[in-house]
Amino acid sequence: MTAYMIVDLDVHDPEGFAAYRDGVPALVSKHGGQYIVRGGDFDVLEGEWQPHRMVMFQFPNRQAVHNMFADPDYAELKALRERTAKSNIIVVDGMD
Repeated sequence: MTAYMIVDLDVHDPEGFAAYRDGVPALVSKHGGQYIVRGGDFDVLEGEWQPHRMVMFQFPNRQAVHNMFADPDYAELKALRERTAKSNIIVVDGMD
């Protein structure tokens, strides 16, 4: 079943974060993922949610997302993200 990883990023070190931003696409692709949304303007239609920077990925299944997070190649990138941004990340199954 297709899975979607949804990320809300609050980047506090844009220069440092650039290395993460540039390094992640190859890892996402390695695990069968692709970008659906990467930044851009958004409108809050209801509620008080105030996302900062939204990123959304599509993966073949939920396990592919977990495999990416467990990939040793991701460890350094994850540490970089944690130093340069505050993140909220979820994975949710699609409807197929």
